[in-house]
Amino acid sequence: MTNSYQYQNQLAQDRLGFRITARLSDATDSLPQDISERLRAARVQAVGQRKLALKYAVTGLAVSGGAGSVTLGQAHFGWWGRLAAAIPLLALVVGLIAINVIQDDNRVRELADIDAALLTDDLPPAAYADPGFLQFLKINAAQDQ
Repeated sequence: MTNSYQYQNQLAQDRLGFRITARLSDATDSLPQDISERLRAARVQAVGQRKLALKYAVTGLAVSGGAGSVTLGQAHFGWWGRLAAAIPLLALVVGLIAINVIQDDNRVRELADIDAALLTDDLPPAAYADPGFLQFLKINAAQDQ
């Protein structure tokens, strides 16, 4: 993705350079010979610097102001880097599984408490059909603790 962006950026720079060159070249016919010759020499030098910059950009060197400096660019860490990038994802998955297990366990305990309360209480059969009976058992279980 970064290489594609860099390539598109270089293409845009080249297109801009061609447009500027064309505009500058249009007006050179009316200039004196010595100025035209100096502009031609400057153009040749600029094209040479651009080729040099492209050559060093591929190898990892950046040229600025005539001095070369080593840049890291886009570092590739290989297998260990990919493993280190996957660790947070793995931690997230483990955390979600742990939360699911804990919630399931809490729900099972809650249902077991309700079943135990139903089996140990002496209630008439009509109480089991009451829609608020489950809430009544929950409130009683909370008060007993």
